Amino acid sequence: MRFGLEAAGDKIVAIEPSNKTTGDTLIGVVICRSGAYILDKFLANQKIIQTNSPSSRLILATCEPDFAAELEIALKQQKINGCVLQYETVKPKHARSRTWNITCGREVIRQYTLRDIDAKHLLFCDADMTYDQNVIDVMAKELRGYDIVYSGYALRDFGIALTGPGCCFLDIDLFKEIGFRCLEFKNGTVMTEDTMFELDLMRLGKRIKKGFFVTTNHYYDSLQVKSVSPQPVGLYRRITHSRLLRYVLIRASIAFRSDIGWVVNGYMHRVLCKIRVISGRHQKDSTT
Repeated sequence: MRFGLEAAGDKIVAIEPSNKTTGDTLIGVVICRSGAYILDKFLANQKIIQTNSPSSRLILATCEPDFAAELEIALKQQKINGCVLQYETVKPKHARSRTWNITCGREVIRQYTLRDIDAKHLLFCDADMTYDQNVIDVMAKELRGYDIVYSGYALRDFGIALTGPGCCFLDIDLFKEIGFRCLEFKNGTVMTEDTMFELDLMRLGKRIKKGFFVTTNHYYDSLQVKSVSPQPVGLYRRITHSRLLRYVLIRASIAFRSDIGWVVNGYMHRVLCKIRVISGRHQKDSTT
C-alpha cells in the first residue's frame, strides 16, 4: 500500500493559477466530477473563507485530467488563491473500493504541503460541504495545545463523523511522521484512510481534540442538506470516541477484517437508550 501511495505521489502534476500567492494555511480537498454537484456553492463558500483568511490557499486534488483543467478555470473565475493537483490512483489488483482514489488524493496533498515552505497548517474539507466563513480562525484557536482538531459533521447517509476528514485542522509537522494509507481485505471490508490516520495518531501519542466547533452543511445532492452547529459532545459520543475505545475497536476491526466498531457502538447505543442515559434519536457511528 505504501509503495502505491509513493508511486502516486511521484505522478503529481500541479497546475498553478496565475493569481497564486503564498499562504501559511492550506485548505486541502480531494475532488472528483461525480462528487462536485455543489461546486459553485463550494467555491463561493471557499472564496468567502479566503476573504476572511487572506493567508489561506485552496489545494484541489483530482485523478481526472479533464476535470483538473476545468477546476483551474473555475479557480481563476472565482479569483481564488490556490492550485489543482492531478494524480493517478495506484491500488492492489483485488481493490474495488473508491477509498483508494481518496487515499491517494490525500497522500498527494500531504506530499505537496511538505514541499511548501510557507505552509504551517492544513484544513481538510470535502467538496460536497460548506463551512462557517470563520472556520480557519475558529479551528486555529481550538488547535492550541494540540496536534490536530476535528469538528464533527453529519454524514450524507447516516450518522455523525466526529473524527472525519471533512473538517479537520492540523499542524503540517504531523505529515513528517504520518502518511495516508487504507486497507481493503478480500472479503470487501475497507478500513478508510481517515480511520488509519487516526490509528497512527494514537499510536504515536499525538494530541487529538474532537468536538463540534463550527457550523457545517453536508449536501446529499444539490438541494438536500444536513447541517450541524457548534454544540457540546454528548455522553454517547464521549464514550464511543474515547481514545482507548477507538484504538481497541480499530485494532480489532483490522484483526477480524470486519467493522467491529459498528457492532459495538450499536450495542452501546441500545444499552444507553434502554437505561435512558441517551434518547433514541442519537445516531450510531461506525469504526470507519
